[in-house]
Amino acid sequence: QVQLVESGGGLVQPGGSLRLSCVASGRAFSSYTFSSYVMAWFRQAPGKEREFVAATRWGATYYADSVQGRFTISRDNGKNTVYLQMNSLKPEDTAVYYCAADPKNYGQHMNFWGKGTLVTVSS
Repeated sequence: QVQLVESGGGLVQPGGSLRLSCVASGRAFSSYTFSSYVMAWFRQAPGKEREFVAATRWGATYYADSVQGRFTISRDNGKNTVYLQMNSLKPEDTAVYYCAADPKNYGQHMNFWGKGTLVTVSS
């Protein structure tokens, strides 16, 4: 069994910050193998397609243009956890945020997905 559990979502005012966390557990994520996994964040706003937000792979990070400079992805391999620090939030960042993992690459095809955490940016 593999589990990805997101947390940290909530209601925040425009211009505010939130930090999302995703903890990976299960046989596929031993403390040794988690570090080799590509970890990513996606989001899905109401009525829209799920879209890529950020990913981390072998020390490199990748971002969607819409969040570049505002969001930061990081990971703590000792804790099997990946984070998404979100600053300068905008109403258009409102969405359900999903954590994903894959042994090879990031994209809509990734092997494992969490159930999501809701982020609402509103005054």
